[in-house]
Amino acid sequence: MDYKEAHGARIPALGFGTFMLKPADARRMVEAALEIGYRHIDTAQLYRNETDTGAAIAASGVDRADIFLTTKVWIDRFHAGDLEASADESLERLDTDYIDLLLLHWPNADVPLEETLEALMRVKQSGKAKHIGISNFSTSLVQQAVEIVGAEELVTNQVEYHAFLSQQKILAQARQFGMLVTAYCPLAQGKVMGNETLRAIGDQHGKSEAQVALRWLLQQEGVIAIPRTKNEAHARANFELFDFTLNDAEMHRIDQLLGDDRQIDPEIAPAWDRP
Repeated sequence: MDYKEAHGARIPALGFGTFMLKPADARRMVEAALEIGYRHIDTAQLYRNETDTGAAIAASGVDRADIFLTTKVWIDRFHAGDLEASADESLERLDTDYIDLLLLHWPNADVPLEETLEALMRVKQSGKAKHIGISNFSTSLVQQAVEIVGAEELVTNQVEYHAFLSQQKILAQARQFGMLVTAYCPLAQGKVMGNETLRAIGDQHGKSEAQVALRWLLQQEGVIAIPRTKNEAHARANFELFDFTLNDAEMHRIDQLLGDDRQIDPEIAPAWDRP
């Protein structure tokens, strides 16, 4: 397993995502992921599967200290006091004393960012979250956040990132501030399968398009990937990334696929940074 580091956090570069997994699937898949060897689990209040994620961790037999656990505060809990209470509720559902990384799930223009970040900082200062960060923040919003709490407090910006969606502006800014970028939807919700470039590169390594797409992400400076699946065989295949390396020419070929093919774009999204 490879690790990426930022502002005191040491995070497994490959995590297991639980985005919108139904509770029973989350319990089954998190336990399976931990058995496979994943040690980074990502969930959120919105997913409604924190309880089952926590139960799977407890049942896995893996020491809690060996697991990097991320959850996210939903935008309806961003006011001071309410955010701290929501973190306590997440801890109870996850059946843990602390969260390794607590993120703001999406920006919320209806609540002052300073109020929300100060509340998030209080959760960290209490020891209930070891690290904090943001998710789905544009570069302008990241700049605002940095001006409020300082770059050294923010470990990552979790955003959609895959071989068909350029995030070069987000990446450049994160590196400037010493932050990581966590890539969700790293397989473009399955669209990487069947891509001729990824398939041709995979054929050279005995790997699938999905494995090549994930390896491309992990070989980038400061990038983490959190693929999600409800198929145990896919979860195992997604983990088999550490026995091959893409060369510079292969990395460049995949770079040529980058565009603006965004899979997740809800009404609450900020004005995105375009390529």
